[in-house]
Amino acid sequence: MTKRRDAALQVVLDHDISQRRACRLVGVDPKTVRRERPPDCAEIRKEMLEIAGKRRRFGYRRIGVLLERKGMTMNHKKLYRIYREEGLSVKRRRGRKRARGTRTPMPIAGQPNARWSLDFVSDSFGASRKLRILAVIDDCTRECLCLVADTSLSGARVARELSALVRIYGKPGCIVSDNGTEFTSRAMLKWADENEVPWHYIDPGKPQQNAFIESFNGSLRDELLNEEIFDTLDDARRKLALWRYDYNAVRPHSSLANQTPQQARRTLEQFEGSAPGALAPDREPEYPNPTCRLSL
Repeated sequence: MTKRRDAALQVVLDHDISQRRACRLVGVDPKTVRRERPPDCAEIRKEMLEIAGKRRRFGYRRIGVLLERKGMTMNHKKLYRIYREEGLSVKRRRGRKRARGTRTPMPIAGQPNARWSLDFVSDSFGASRKLRILAVIDDCTRECLCLVADTSLSGARVARELSALVRIYGKPGCIVSDNGTEFTSRAMLKWADENEVPWHYIDPGKPQQNAFIESFNGSLRDELLNEEIFDTLDDARRKLALWRYDYNAVRPHSSLANQTPQQARRTLEQFEGSAPGALAPDREPEYPNPTCRLSL
């Protein structure tokens, strides 16, 4: 039956005829031909996946040695075929070594300070001078914790801004970012280690894994950066501070049932009971000083 099935499939490939006609010519039931065969060596595949999960840089030869130690021996060609079918091929690393952060799954943002997201946004001011903006948000309440604008933002500067945020909001349960040089610098790794904050890096080229900050960046660009022209750096900082206040205290958010982020934070903190270090009711003045900045 297996030979007839293979013969029917080969006839379809060689002579460009329909599968039904090939089955009639070979004398095999079409249901047999259309049924996909289950993967062979299911037990070996399972063991191979477990080994590759623990030893991500092992190729099929070393995995084969470890399988032999467990009494699973096979031809090296078949081993390589199964290795490729399971998508375990090791990619050659290129470029500099990057920080990988914690391997634990990214925590669910179910309460304030459970998870922060960071990213950079670029713009310009004056005579086409470049401007970079560090944005930090709370993924649970969607609150924008800071918008720091400058012509250059190093890893050490980002670490100082995060220290200021920790003093105001408390320590986050996890921080999520991309693999940018500022976030993978020695200054940032040292800060995360000293403050015992787990850092989760998204996969390169996968911004959807950091969807909250990407959505925020879209709102920031659509509602402010594409609407305003910044004359100077101070002018950009003033307008960013005004927009941040409006975003946190006035603008309704559909994802929060049309509440503001500050209202959402207060609601969650009252529901949880007084959360340690919660300063949301007293954190923002009635109307902030537009020129106020966290730190220099």
